[in-house]
Amino acid sequence: MNVEELKQRYAAGERDFSIADLKGAVLEGINLSGAVLHGAMLDGANLQRANLSQADLSGATLKGANLTQADLSSANLNDAILDEAILEEAILDHTLLNQADLKAADLQKAALSEADLSEADLTGANLVEADLSQADLETADLHEANLRRAVLEDANLSGANLAEAMVEGTLLDDENPGSTR
Repeated sequence: MNVEELKQRYAAGERDFSIADLKGAVLEGINLSGAVLHGAMLDGANLQRANLSQADLSGATLKGANLTQADLSSANLNDAILDEAILEEAILDHTLLNQADLKAADLQKAALSEADLSEADLTGANLVEADLSQADLETADLHEANLRRAVLEDANLSGANLAEAMVEGTLLDDENPGSTR
């Protein structure tokens, strides 16, 4: 499937594009809200400012994809492969990222409040100034992650691996702003 066919089928009301091969596709600014892209191959795709809110991207591969400022709010990215993806300033509030692979992903200034990142692999991820308030990071791997100036108020970090993570200026406690327990 090519980009034009995807746009035409979506405009015609079709929403299921499971297992679509869109590696390296230029989908900048596209609206695929509510689309089913389960298992889709989007490695290296340009999805800057795309609207993927409420989309099902579970099991999709987005290795090295550019999702800068994309809206992925309330999307399902469980088991998705996003290593080395660029998610700078992306909106991921209420997003399901359970067991997602986000190794070395750039999530700088991303909005991840109330996101489910349980069992996610965030090894070496850049989470500088990310909003992870009320996020579920239970048993997440944050080894060597950069959490400088991130907001983790009321986040669930039970069992999370924070070994060698950078936490300078990270807000963990809403009763004591600036604390980095």
